[in-house]
Formats: sequence, C-alpha cells, structure tokens
Amino acid sequence: MTSTILIADDDAIQRRLLEAMVRRFGYHAELVEGGEAALDRLGAADRPRIDCLILDLVMPDLDGMGVLLRMKARGLTTPVIVQTSPNSIEAVVSAMRAGAFDFVVKPVGAERLQVSIKNALRFEALEEEVRRTTRRGAATVSFRDIATASENMGRILRLCERAAKSTIPVLIEGEAGVGKELIARAIHGASDRRGRAFLSVNCAGLSEAGVESFLFGHERGAFPGATEKQIGKFAEAHGGALFLENVEDLPPAAQIKLLRALHEGEIEPAGAKKAMKVDVRIITASNRNMMECVKAGAFREDLYYRLNVFPISVPPLRARRDDISDLARRFTARFAAEEGKRLRGLSAETLALLGSYNWPGNIRQLENVIERGVVITSSKSLQVDDLPDEIKAMAYDFNSSEEVTNSGQGLIKVTDQSKSDYLRREKDKIFQALSQHGGNKSKASRSLGMARSTLVSRMKKLGLE
Repeated sequence: MTSTILIADDDAIQRRLLEAMVRRFGYHAELVEGGEAALDRLGAADRPRIDCLILDLVMPDLDGMGVLLRMKARGLTTPVIVQTSPNSIEAVVSAMRAGAFDFVVKPVGAERLQVSIKNALRFEALEEEVRRTTRRGAATVSFRDIATASENMGRILRLCERAAKSTIPVLIEGEAGVGKELIARAIHGASDRRGRAFLSVNCAGLSEAGVESFLFGHERGAFPGATEKQIGKFAEAHGGALFLENVEDLPPAAQIKLLRALHEGEIEPAGAKKAMKVDVRIITASNRNMMECVKAGAFREDLYYRLNVFPISVPPLRARRDDISDLARRFTARFAAEEGKRLRGLSAETLALLGSYNWPGNIRQLENVIERGVVITSSKSLQVDDLPDEIKAMAYDFNSSEEVTNSGQGLIKVTDQSKSDYLRREKDKIFQALSQHGGNKSKASRSLGMARSTLVSRMKKLGLE
C-alpha cells in the first residue's frame, strides 16, 4: 500500500511544489490550505489513513504550532515534518518540543525532503507496531490493530464491529494463519465485556479423555485420578469471552455439553451435584468448511446452527494483496527493533516478490518469513537474497515477462540485471550441490532442501540438464 502524505500550506505555489516532489518519490499526496483543514483530515475515520504530515508553521487560520498542540491533545500520532524559514531556530525548537518529528527549511530541497519522509514513515511503522504489540499483551486488541487496505477485508471488519455490539455467538471461518484469533480478540475488545476475561482454547490440541474436564471442570473424586477439583475454562471465562479455535475437532460428548451451555447458559462439571450458571460469550473458529463437517457426520448439525448465528469468513492473504506490503513493513520494523538492527525497510524488488507470492500459510507465514529475513540479513534493507528459496523460485517465473505485481504500487520493473543475477546465483547453487554429490539428483535436492522433482524442473529452466 502506497503511503499517503498530507501537505498543509496556505501558499498554493508551495503546495504544488511539495505535491510534485511527494508524487515523484512514489507516494500519494493530499493538499489542504490550513491548520483546521489538516486536523479535520487527520481525524477523518471514514477516509484512508494519513501516514505523514508536512506542515507549514505560518498559516492564517491555525498555525503549525496550534496544529501540533491539538494533535497532542487528541492523541493523534501521525509523524509531522514542519516547514520553517531560514534563521527560525526558536520556532524549530518549539515545534520539536511540541511533537514534530523533523523539520525542513524553505526552499525545500528534494533530497532532504525525501530522506525526512522516509525516516518519518519508518519511525511511524515501528511506533505503530510497538503500540499494537503492547495492546495485544495487555489484552486490549481493537479493530484499529487490524490494518487493511483491502476493500473485501474492510467489509469483513465492519461486520465484526457489528458483531461486537451484541453477545450472540460468532463463527469465524478461514484458512490457517489469516488472523482468526486476532479478529476474535478485536470483537471482544470492542464489546461491553472488554474489561473481562478472554480465554483462547485450541480444540485440536486437547485429548479426547481430558477435553470435558478442561472445558467444563470436575469435582474431586469424580473419576479415578481426579485428586483435585478443576475449574473449567467456561467457569474461568464467566462474564467474559471464550474463543474455541478448531471447534470442529471437539469430540461428540463435548459437543453435547457445549450445546447445553449455549442453549441453557449452564454447565455441569463432572461429579457435580448440580449445574452451574455461566455467562460466557462464545466465539468459535475453524480452518475447514463447517457445513462439510456436518454433512460428513463429524459435527452436530444442531450445534453448528447455534454457533453459526453470526458467520464471518476471513479471506486469505492472496485475496487481499494490497495488505502484503504494509504488513511486511510493520513486521520488518518490529523484528528489526527486537534484533537491534537499523534497517531502512524492504527493497522494491523484495516487496514485488512478496506481493507476487500466494502465501499458503497466510499472515503467519509472512510474519515468519520477515522475521527470518531480518535475522539473517547483512544489508541495510531486506533484499531478495534474504527470502526463502521457495518464495524466490515461485516469484520469479523464468518464462514470463520481467514485471512483477507489487501490491498497492502496480507493476514494478524487475531489471534484466537483477533477474540475471538471481538466475546466476540459482544456477551456481544447484551446480555446486550436484558437483558435491557426484551428479546424484536425490542427494543434491536433499542438500538444497527441495523435492527431487523441483530440482529437475529448475535444472530444465536453467539449462542444467
């Protein structure tokens, strides 16, 4: 997703000059004539987010200092680059103390402005990722933590916001790694129960023998080995929400008890003399089509309809490619901070390759790929060589054109030189593996970490037959 820069200046000529430079740098530009208009645009929740503000300090209606002070009072964290006249050191110092990220002196040089914008965007990506991680750790996830530029995903999030206003059961379906638990936490965080417990249970990881005690509890002596009373997750989540991931893996007996909990609002721990009332918001999730599970007889039909009151289907990452570059930048900022590395982000070629990959593991896979890249890179930004082989191999189609789709930025040209360099490295790597193993393709493929059929296919494309 291309970053959007807001330019606030009462001088029409200066606005146009800045707009031309910003667009030449590859960003979207929006223009306003004064401070009040800038604040209105920054606070517009129904319009795309502003990633950076270029602010003139001297304006007639509300000057730059006034904008900075009001931004601080409203909790607006957009990085601000202020414009100042020569010899206005005091104004610059005051602006920086009021929260400005950087300053540029009029007339603004293109190179200086470009560096300032890049630094501001990197800083904002890191700050936003830190804020998001902090909110997750504090169990206060909200829908603003799920940044998206995808129209389809935006529609899903609007549905989720409606679901948050009620207490009806929600069923979230989607492939592994699309962020179903994050959505469940955001629904809870936007609900009236946000200050109460949110417990997450992966039903696929529960043993059939212990699942009922784990969820519904048991009394001491209820069965051989029950030496202590156990409080089940339903009782722990009383007043809050219980998220059941991979709910299709619940065994039949647990399905019956879950149905009773939903229908009557009570549970009966094993060995208990009477049922216990519980007030729990149920949110479930599945990687599979739940109706198919019902048809196969693996899941109760009556329970399915009780859980599927508010269905939400989360699209895979390949169906929301506009989000790939933004997610990649955020992950890069976070992991670079954790590793103590000063990275400038991702190269254009790297973003293009990430945008062209299909991501079978979705957001979780992208996150892991970026973490690995940040750890191994020796460059100042993530390069193509920092990506796993399967992404490089699939992203470069050796028989296709030299243009690769980069989400949010149209087509990025992969130069003849960059493609030639990649093919040469790939060819050398395979040739060395074959040489080390006396031409044995099976051993060479194992040493390269790929299937033998994949090695044979690449050898054909690279002319190594």
